[in-house]
Amino acid sequence: MELDDGRHLPKIKIVYCASCGYEPQTLELVSALMYAFHYDIAGIEIIPWQDGAFDVAVDGELIHSMYRDGGFPAPEMIINAVRERLGR
Repeated sequence: MELDDGRHLPKIKIVYCASCGYEPQTLELVSALMYAFHYDIAGIEIIPWQDGAFDVAVDGELIHSMYRDGGFPAPEMIINAVRERLGR
């Protein structure tokens, strides 16, 4: 999302395994992102999925994948990826 002043606000997408019970980790990450960025992101999309998924993308770029990277990402890792897109 582009603002009138030319700044780009990144969009975050989280795909999580609902059947695995990954809601707590998803909500923890969403909360950390909301507190870190308030108005500096275009949105957070949360998609319930299956098969052990926990993927986080920023502006369409996969930052973390449960399949590729294993485990859950530290919120700070995702926050840093968003900061990079904001030029901070």
